[in-house]
Amino acid sequence: MNKSQSTPKLKVCIGGYSTAGKRSVNQDAFAVKDPYSALEKTTKGIVACVADGVSCSNKGQQASHTSVTQFISDYYSTNKNWDVKESASKVLNSLNSWLYQHNQDDLRHNGLITTFSSVVIKSNTAHLLHIGDSRIYRFRAKKLKQLSHDHSRAVYKQNAVLTRALGMDCHLDIDYQAIPVQVEDLFMLCSDGVHDYLDNSSLSGYLNTLSNDADTKAFEQLAQIICDDALAQGSSDNISCLLVKITSLPRADLTELFVHLNSLIIPPALQVGNEIDCFHIDKILHQGVRSHVYLATDKSTKKSVVLKMPSLNFEEDLNYLLGFYKEQWVGQSIKHPAIMSIASNIKNSVFLYHICELVEGISLREWMQRNPIIEQQQAYEIVTKVVNAVRVLQRAGMVHRDLKPENIMISDQGEVKLIDFGTVKVNGFEEIEKEQQEEPLGAVDYIAPEYLNEGESSSLSDLFSIAVIAYELLAGHLPYPGNQGQSLDRARQYGWVYQPIKTHRPELSNRLDHVLQKALHPAPLKRYSSMSEFVAELSHVQKKQQLAEPKKTLLERDPVKFWQYLAFIFIGVSAFELLLLLKG
Repeated sequence: MNKSQSTPKLKVCIGGYSTAGKRSVNQDAFAVKDPYSALEKTTKGIVACVADGVSCSNKGQQASHTSVTQFISDYYSTNKNWDVKESASKVLNSLNSWLYQHNQDDLRHNGLITTFSSVVIKSNTAHLLHIGDSRIYRFRAKKLKQLSHDHSRAVYKQNAVLTRALGMDCHLDIDYQAIPVQVEDLFMLCSDGVHDYLDNSSLSGYLNTLSNDADTKAFEQLAQIICDDALAQGSSDNISCLLVKITSLPRADLTELFVHLNSLIIPPALQVGNEIDCFHIDKILHQGVRSHVYLATDKSTKKSVVLKMPSLNFEEDLNYLLGFYKEQWVGQSIKHPAIMSIASNIKNSVFLYHICELVEGISLREWMQRNPIIEQQQAYEIVTKVVNAVRVLQRAGMVHRDLKPENIMISDQGEVKLIDFGTVKVNGFEEIEKEQQEEPLGAVDYIAPEYLNEGESSSLSDLFSIAVIAYELLAGHLPYPGNQGQSLDRARQYGWVYQPIKTHRPELSNRLDHVLQKALHPAPLKRYSSMSEFVAELSHVQKKQQLAEPKKTLLERDPVKFWQYLAFIFIGVSAFELLLLLKG
């Protein structure tokens, strides 16, 4: 699958209009930047802003135009590692200082002073920045909501007076808020020439006329209609309206998902026949102390899914919940046949659970129990598929950290799929992990010594776990039996004494033992440098083993086929003899 086609992106539809109205000069200004660069859009987002220069100053136009253009220019030039709040705040404070400094040479009523309102849409979050009495609205599900608060004060028999604006004071107090967004959310930014003359009902009526497939031209036309109506209703000010509608959203980043999921409710244990959101519970697959897993039917699509819900026992356990949140993010972020997918939450649901794909097959643990002794070639094929699946995570900057037979599914066709991503280490999210996590996660029998003892993990840690699985597939035992079943504290005191695989299967080669022992070395730097190198060495050992072994007869390789062939020969001979008798 083409990654660029399968990965959703941030897209918006934009349209705006501004007019001087009944005045000779338009002191309003608006600007938008929707970056062409994917990197710029990812790190900084899409910016829309409106400014309204104070009408009592003949420099209001300069102030508003300078503010919107300079803000966008400087914002996109800030350090890419700064978040939106830090970047925008630094730019606005610098801009305010410049305007205020220039105002010292002029009378206060003739200074560079302007309102400023901006929406920065980045990933799945809208960041609102506001100073003055321009406004930011959100139109969602046919309801209009004012998101900004006017910084103005009514004066008896006079127009409202601004209490806060860019350039008004040496100190700038910025209203900031971050809100989650949805596809179809429509933001409207406007100056007081609009909102002082059109109420919410009128504005909602206009915004409701936009169809889902409306284009930029339709947005611009509607913005002009709104401004014209404000003028018709008696507006004597400059008039500006800017519309920004979200048409597509990327996957939420992990921090955003953490914030959202943390606000949801853990459902109680369910029974067969119960319903939650659009799902009907068909079967209880697992009910344990940590989680509940159900087979369910999506009533809208009639498809079967697996619902995984955390136990109420862990509603105060931040470590456990962090793992649950991460599992959902990984399952939503990676689209690959070898990785279990997890669907997005049901829109507007208040419950915390995963919607997992129904994975056909059995766990590798169950498969090993059914097949206690397997050929080296079969073990090699399974290990190679596990490595390929883990490398999908590795390319995404992730370390699984809990690879074990229970977390690997194998289908009837021998295909492998990884499940359970609660322990996955995600690059760029280490800070939250450090704040919450104190103990390493995962099964002691399979996790690498460096993760067990120091909490450090890398792709070489996953390599260690894969080598344990490879050893167990071939031998039916673990390579470090003295550590088996130990508690976390006792496992940390273990001396890591490797038991040769030939102890269990003498027919296996010394070379194979050497390969496994190197991959299972307690020191990461003494293991293979990559998973591909480990797989290549296994393959090399397997080929040498095949060359060294005498070729097996058909009877040894496939007794059933041998006797079938023999039966066909006997039938053929009998038929030939019968034909000769008939001719004689």
